[in-house]
Amino acid sequence: MRTFLAVLAGLAVIYFGMTGRDSSAEGGGISGGIVLLALLAALLVWHLTKPGQPVD
Repeated sequence: MRTFLAVLAGLAVIYFGMTGRDSSAEGGGISGGIVLLALLAALLVWHLTKPGQPVD
């Protein structure tokens, strides 16, 4: 489940990053910044969804 949510977060960043750009711009494609943000979003979701540690 963690993996699915992390991938979904990364894909959402890529999707919204691409739809916010002008499609007629030169050099269409995914920029390095969008990829970096997607990776950071996926890592954040991965970290936030890790199972809690049992309390003694």
